[in-house]
Amino acid sequence: MPEADVLVVGGGHAGIEAVLAARRLGLSAVLLTTNRENIGEMPCNPSIGGIAKGHLVREIDALGGAMALAIDATGIQFKVLNRSRGPAVHGPRAQADKSDYRRFMARYVVEHAEVIEAEVADLLVDAGRVRGVRLADGSTIRGGATVLATGTFLNGLIHVGLRSEPAGRAGERPSLALATALQSLGLPLGRLKTGTPPRIRRQTIDYSKFTVQLGDDPPQPFSYRTDRIRQSQVACHLGYTTPGVAQVIRENLDKSPLYSGKIRGTGPRYCPSVEDKVVKFPHRVRHQLFVEPEGRETDWMYINGLSTSLPEDVQRKILQAIPGLEEAEILRPGYAVEYDFVQPTALEGTLKVRECQGLYLAGQINGTSGYEEAGAQGLLAGANAALELLGRPPLILARHDAYIGVLIDDLTTLGTNEPYRLMTSRAEYRLHLRADNADDRLTEIGSRAGLVSGEVAEAHRERRRRRQAGLEESRKVRIGGATIEELLRRPGSEAGAFEAQIGGGLERNDLAWIEAEIKYAGYLRRERAEIERLRAAGGCRIPVELDYGAVRGLSREVVEKLTSLRPATIGDARLVPGVTAAALECLMYYLRAGRGGA
Repeated sequence: MPEADVLVVGGGHAGIEAVLAARRLGLSAVLLTTNRENIGEMPCNPSIGGIAKGHLVREIDALGGAMALAIDATGIQFKVLNRSRGPAVHGPRAQADKSDYRRFMARYVVEHAEVIEAEVADLLVDAGRVRGVRLADGSTIRGGATVLATGTFLNGLIHVGLRSEPAGRAGERPSLALATALQSLGLPLGRLKTGTPPRIRRQTIDYSKFTVQLGDDPPQPFSYRTDRIRQSQVACHLGYTTPGVAQVIRENLDKSPLYSGKIRGTGPRYCPSVEDKVVKFPHRVRHQLFVEPEGRETDWMYINGLSTSLPEDVQRKILQAIPGLEEAEILRPGYAVEYDFVQPTALEGTLKVRECQGLYLAGQINGTSGYEEAGAQGLLAGANAALELLGRPPLILARHDAYIGVLIDDLTTLGTNEPYRLMTSRAEYRLHLRADNADDRLTEIGSRAGLVSGEVAEAHRERRRRRQAGLEESRKVRIGGATIEELLRRPGSEAGAFEAQIGGGLERNDLAWIEAEIKYAGYLRRERAEIERLRAAGGCRIPVELDYGAVRGLSREVVEKLTSLRPATIGDARLVPGVTAAALECLMYYLRAGRGGA
């Protein structure tokens, strides 16, 4: 079997971005997957982006990744969520043609990296370093570094009612031997659960009982490398559960693997099953449902908001209690999947396993949920695996650099006991970390690391010059006695209304950037000053005798960890698991006030 610099195990979004990152850095890379036809598969919701997740997609793109290009080429409805609120929480989202998306990703990977169909059974470990993998047929592939991106396949177990079967997702075998291999390395394993809703036949839906949900016109691309969306767009539909749905669920909770004790893994807090919604929110009369097509031509429809693992006959009764779905035909019942994960506090900020050299983990194996979180980790894990082999500094993004930095910092310092989902509220510097300025924050970083081509980097610099020129014009051009900058500070004003006056050739993203920089200038100055203060304070010494219990604002857990480890500087304290940016602010304020004892 061939050898490679970087071996990547898993054909999901984490594996894709990992193998492509290694290739962009000039190394040989092999993607190992049990089925090349399923590279880029969307086993759950056929969509990309959303609140905070859309930020991640833009950041992956700014670092040269593939996800944004794939959804731009195959999306069938584009929409910016939260558009009525401030730019910090705008969430670009797109519904995908699931089959087209998978084909795009598979083709893109095959064009840029070697793909081998094989099942990985074990890791080749020598003197504390992973040297490659052993396949199920007994053959081996050696590599300089290995990235595991196994999704929900580690000891995967699917549940429909009280019936269970080993599987990583519907129709695919789990990875049992690899889970044993990780356990033998002494890695801390846990158990999580996720789920999907039933898929139903398009022609059996009565759309007259739903509200039409249209996308944006014109649709806004995710990638800075996409000039416009060319394919036609489709509608989604909004509906609601009823008290009848809640009654059916309550009458059948004894058949639910969630409530019978059959499922041990913890489910996602922010994407609960419909059973959890009914049990935990009994005061809610109804819950939103979105009927979303899995493609332009397919009969399969995804019922977003109706994730369930109840038996198929009960799922049918639930559908019959929903207006518009009374006659719905189930093409695939909803199911829950349990799987093992590695507690991510076992990882460094590079996503390398701390106690085992040459091994990196990315995606749901680290306890996360979502394609976007997986893709972001894959890019960083693949890049850092390659950079280590090249003898170059690692790529580590701080919390103030990117949502990717927030994601990885949360995982590696705090860990997780439930499927982790990124949200805007997790970031301390939300106005600085906007979806419209991902390229400003990251493209130069990606260029220096070697992830972004010279052509893409130069296009970014030109875009930056164009935006800055537009911003300068807004400060000079007057309309009715006021500058455009002054007009844009008024509530309800939009930069798009002044496009002609502040410069031709500006794109929607450029206008969003100019508007945000003007409207939130004061807040942005404050955030950026705070970021610079954190950077500068990295070398600030902490007195060895400091009483952390006297520092207001520190949680008991943080006090215990700092007291135990006694970091010498603020920079060292930053690396202590569980010490957040907010805790560092409290500590720095205390030291600046002269109460630190030295």
